[in-house]
Amino acid sequence: MGAYNSKTNSLAHANRAAAKCRALISDGIDPIEARLRLRAQTQAETVSSGDSQFRDFETVAWEVIDFKKVAWKNSKHHQQWANTLKTYVFPVIGNISVADVTTEQVLSILYPIWTSKTETATRVRSRIELILDFAIARQWREKANPARWRGHLASILPSPEKLKDVKHHSALAYADMPDFFAALGAQDGFGARALELTILTATRTSEVLNAEWSEFDLEKALWIIPKSRMKAGVEHRVPLSQQALKLMTELSQFPIGEYLFANVSTGKPLSNGAMISVLKRMERTDITVHGFRSTFIDFVAEQTSTSTRVGEAALAHKKKDAVEAAYQRGDFLEKRRDLMQVWADFCCGNLIVKEIK
Repeated sequence: MGAYNSKTNSLAHANRAAAKCRALISDGIDPIEARLRLRAQTQAETVSSGDSQFRDFETVAWEVIDFKKVAWKNSKHHQQWANTLKTYVFPVIGNISVADVTTEQVLSILYPIWTSKTETATRVRSRIELILDFAIARQWREKANPARWRGHLASILPSPEKLKDVKHHSALAYADMPDFFAALGAQDGFGARALELTILTATRTSEVLNAEWSEFDLEKALWIIPKSRMKAGVEHRVPLSQQALKLMTELSQFPIGEYLFANVSTGKPLSNGAMISVLKRMERTDITVHGFRSTFIDFVAEQTSTSTRVGEAALAHKKKDAVEAAYQRGDFLEKRRDLMQVWADFCCGNLIVKEIK
């Protein structure tokens, strides 16, 4: 233990340090991350004046994050990268040269979490691999990447796919939808109306709760969700059925602000728990909000002659086949308009299953 230093251990020093942390927090900066960055920067400056071949893993990692954050649409990605690296990686190899990181060291990071936190572990591995690939590209490392999966760690660690419990979102059977939708209509509140629109349009929770009035053209019965709010990063046109249009018209009579479903007190969108609360009130905790998209696609596949591609387009799923994506650029809007009307009619009990075939 080092000798006691009255200058660095005084109450005044502690108060100054606390004030500095509060100032960083008020500016939206994580004090711990700021300290780590300062340490990495100091090490980088030392490198530039001395051994130009030495780059410790942490220094390079922050450099990679700075490069990648320009392309990240969501600020959460930056925080997720920083959190996982600070928690699992930096304590083990943070001060080791990127040129010297070994397979054994990578495994010492992954082994403790590979079976218990499989999804997190796979992301950690991928991030280590990207950082070391960056170092190889910058010629700071000559050896092969010890974090690569194919042909290396795949022969040592069990496959993540075999470890993961495949958990599908609990979905309502489509045959039960008319009764459920009728019960939902008896529920009061914006949360219930948001859930109705979610079901009628087969959209995602965030797409509905963050929907703005400016995105809707009620005369054309069309909702255009900008690409900035879409998971696939592509604008999505949603045709509104007569039932969805009726719901929108009713909502337009009581606008709170720019959002369809806003908190009366704050004017901000309802929280993600709003629709979950409706399901709890209905004593339907056996199903999930996201599961209604599965209900929809099951209905399309089993009770209509509609092409699977049209159903997938309604869900705004990104095309897995790159060739198909290159040639099929349309979004089947008019076919989807017919499909969404059939779906809405079925939800509202106006269409018997056997009549759809």
